[in-house]
Amino acid sequence: MIFSPIPLENKVVLITGASSGFGEDAAWFFAAEGCKLVLAARRIDRLQTLADRIQDEGGEAIAVPMDIVNPDDIDNMVKSALDLYGQIDILFNNAGIGRVAWFEEHSAERDIDLLIRVNLIGTMQVTRRALPHMIQRREGHIINMISVAGLISPPLITSYSASKFGARAFTDALRREVAPFGIKVSGIYPGPATTEFGQHIGRNKAYGSFRHKFKLRMTSEYVARRIVDVAKRPRRSLVIPWWFRIITTFDTLFPVIVDWILYLFSKIKHKLD
Repeated sequence: MIFSPIPLENKVVLITGASSGFGEDAAWFFAAEGCKLVLAARRIDRLQTLADRIQDEGGEAIAVPMDIVNPDDIDNMVKSALDLYGQIDILFNNAGIGRVAWFEEHSAERDIDLLIRVNLIGTMQVTRRALPHMIQRREGHIINMISVAGLISPPLITSYSASKFGARAFTDALRREVAPFGIKVSGIYPGPATTEFGQHIGRNKAYGSFRHKFKLRMTSEYVARRIVDVAKRPRRSLVIPWWFRIITTFDTLFPVIVDWILYLFSKIKHKLD
């Protein structure tokens, strides 16, 4: 771990999924550090509004329309960043979708195929396109938004958890692969947070009551601040809030007990639904 913060002024930061949630809030905090931002997402109207507001506040940002499942869009996004700035110092892979429901209710196209392509394959494709330029410069930092669902697999988010376990494996393997080139790779593992993301993952009584009972919520702004802190002080991973490390460690050491607890949870909640 690096304890002395790295100055971020004039660093070029490419953010996917920047039109809302963690991506949007992180853009503001990176801008406050003096970074040059390349903001990418599908919703170009919201993206352009964000870029305009950052510029109005004295920051530097451009909006690039990008659908992460479209390879041509990914190529155009990276090319636009390199044509304008000549480099990408920090890649924040943030684009993602989710689904909360019993697995038999998942749709094959959206909740399995598309979800995996966005959350896992999209992250890999964006990284693959940006990585050669970082290797050439022997410098760069890749920050992947994963989830605690990439560390522990609860019921009701099976496809999402599968995609995030894949993203975790990709992040760890890539870190070990590119470390000799001076490139840092970090995984961010937040628990549930209050973002627009939560409005699009589906409604489920069991999941909703569990979150409400245990108050499993953080603000998007809090998570975004921690992301920028990882850019300043690179580390292999960040689990937030900190006490989720206790849960994930317990799952690793006592998986049978966790299976039993979640079996009871699923059995009771299936009846409620």
